[in-house]
Amino acid sequence: MRGLLVVNPRATTTSPRVTDVLVNALQSQLDLTVELTRYRGHGFELGRMARDEGIDVVIALGGDGVINEIVNGMLHRGIGDGVPLLGIVPGGSANVFARSLGIPLDAVEAVGMILDALRNGTKREIGIGRAGERWFVANAGVGLDAEIIAAMERRRKKGVRASPYAYLVTTLREFFQRTDRRRPAVTIDSSRGHINDAFLAFVQNTSPWTYFGTWAINPCPQASFDSGLDVFAMRSLGLVATTVAAQRMLARSANGTAGGALVTWHDVDRFSISSTRPIAMQIDGEGVEPATEVEFTAHPRALAVMSHS
Repeated sequence: MRGLLVVNPRATTTSPRVTDVLVNALQSQLDLTVELTRYRGHGFELGRMARDEGIDVVIALGGDGVINEIVNGMLHRGIGDGVPLLGIVPGGSANVFARSLGIPLDAVEAVGMILDALRNGTKREIGIGRAGERWFVANAGVGLDAEIIAAMERRRKKGVRASPYAYLVTTLREFFQRTDRRRPAVTIDSSRGHINDAFLAFVQNTSPWTYFGTWAINPCPQASFDSGLDVFAMRSLGLVATTVAAQRMLARSANGTAGGALVTWHDVDRFSISSTRPIAMQIDGEGVEPATEVEFTAHPRALAVMSHS
């Protein structure tokens, strides 16, 4: 069985020693090729190569960003036969996708799970989402969360480590000093209904939405790889609405709407998000170009991943 290990050498928990141990272990089960990502978008090229060359298994050592690139590369010809099986060794700061799948955060334990899956032939077929031309495995969003991610990426380029404290500082700065909390620009349309005059929208393909350290942040606790997409929108960024939203996310509860300022949809197959001005957007924790209109679709059982069962 042919395998490709894609390593992001800049991932938070990656080191040459860890990589060497993982390579030696994986070579016991796979005819393995190892590639290091060298620039943004390289993961896409490697995923595309794996699909085109008939690689059986692609293993990603990195965070949600490099996993997203690899998946988009593997699906460059769409869903169907020939898409490699995906394995994950978490190496990022949040690892939302891996944690949602129950993959151990410890690299050695994660590889042990992959080896068991290879020996036993166990895998799980999961649904994924699509935002315009970009696939996503965990989440996407427009508005404040994307602004926070873009600001954090700028800070990381200046040498700031991606820690929970750094994200907290960045979040508070963006909320109180930079985001537009007066002029809602977002509209969301689907067969489920219509949401207008929103400030932001989170789109979840799984639960939770993200993590603050070890604490799960979960605006849509029913979101699942086995259903469609979930949407959380805020029509106010005032004190009451923001407080209720924070309580919901931290308590992992669907209670509280702040007088209609918070709107959630569960298990949606298709919807569009438009904005009256270019608005920040993120996909799987990575900032992308600001958008004015994006079509979102859910694709069930589109990706096979290695799991315990």
